Amino acid sequence: MASTSVVETDIEQRATLLDAWTETRRRIATLEAHASHLLAERMRVDQQDAEEHPFHRDAIHRSMVAEYAAAGRVAHSTMEYAFTDAAFLERGHPEVLAAFREGAITAGHVREIVRAGGIVREAINNGRADAAALATFDTAARVVAEAETPARTAAHVKRLAAALAGDTVVERHERARSERAVTMRSVDDGLALLTVVLPEHLAAAIMDRLTQLARGVVAARQTPEACASEGDQGIEPRLDSLDRTAIFADVTFTTDPGRLTASSDAEAVPADSRTIDQVRADLLTDLLLAADPSPANGPGLDNIRGRIQVTIAATTLAGFDERPAELDGYGPLHPDHARDLAGRNLGWSRLFLDASGLVTETDTYTPTEPMRRFLRARDQHCRFPGCRMPVHRCEADHTHDHAKGGRTDVHNLAHLCRGHHALKHPDIADDHRWSARQLPDGTIDWLSPSGRSYRDSPQRRVIFV
Repeated sequence: MASTSVVETDIEQRATLLDAWTETRRRIATLEAHASHLLAERMRVDQQDAEEHPFHRDAIHRSMVAEYAAAGRVAHSTMEYAFTDAAFLERGHPEVLAAFREGAITAGHVREIVRAGGIVREAINNGRADAAALATFDTAARVVAEAETPARTAAHVKRLAAALAGDTVVERHERARSERAVTMRSVDDGLALLTVVLPEHLAAAIMDRLTQLARGVVAARQTPEACASEGDQGIEPRLDSLDRTAIFADVTFTTDPGRLTASSDAEAVPADSRTIDQVRADLLTDLLLAADPSPANGPGLDNIRGRIQVTIAATTLAGFDERPAELDGYGPLHPDHARDLAGRNLGWSRLFLDASGLVTETDTYTPTEPMRRFLRARDQHCRFPGCRMPVHRCEADHTHDHAKGGRTDVHNLAHLCRGHHALKHPDIADDHRWSARQLPDGTIDWLSPSGRSYRDSPQRRVIFV
């Protein structure tokens, strides 16, 4: 009896702490909403000052931003964004503003919504969208934000804004492509920040290839058990299908002391304790400094080995319309880029959607594993609430344990990253283990150790509805 009492007290204490934390977060959000309102009020005063002294409009605005940045001890650019977001929030997003004031969403959600809504406002100003489009966007954005993290909200509202703005997305991507650049600035202590701005699908592919190569380096120096341990600490999980021979054939590593080589006597190299981020940075250096562009190597698109997943309507693929495609897990993709990628790839899936835009079935044009392709198309990322680990870095997991009679079908499978998969592993003690239940539509209800339920629903393809 005494042991049971201690356990019950421990559970109550955890629940009390969680309740206190969530309530504190809600109160912080309401205070941030009030702070945003104060900035919007200050913007109105700034506008009045500018109307009285139009010749000094820019100086008046810069002075205001500088003062608030100094008083708040924040960067000038951060303060500039805060003023702009506050003004647009109160001017065109009443539903989102109400949720913010109630503490139902955070400043992070608001930032993603207001900035994604920019293309809807632009489309309205140019006469390409009806004035009601912004209200539709505002209402839908609030629903998404109240159920998702800021990162997932960003992906949803970008697709929604693209659908409401129509071909404005194509024009924006064409204009934005001209802004690609590489810049560098010192960050002291002998380090520098190299910033590359380029089309998102190329950046995603580059990042994925670096991650694949880095995992090959990590796997070559460690046992699978050690790799799994690193995955639990935030390092991306190792792919079981990783072809290490192909990886080492693709790149020549430097032979500096302390950095792994691709030679057969790699075991003789001094201990390599680099993190996966450090390995990625070293690989990027090696690849850029050791390779020269040439006709034999072909352009960048021909050499992409990173994995990305693109969804495009059949009519757009055929060139009958210019609706934006979707770079799954990131946002809208210029249709010309999607068509270009489609022409270079033999892996195809045709998606069938229900009336709400959910993927219900898939077939393939080339031999493949239909169930896995269906799950990749449906999930897009880890299905633990809030996780954004891309689907190709996750593993298909039985929601109801196969060892306990769970069936191997799409209604009992979902992608989980290594870290969240481990949360429901039977080796974890009962008072720390999560459980999950999958509904017929692919929604997963997660039950925490404290008995609370959290829901993760599959993403709808609203852009094609």
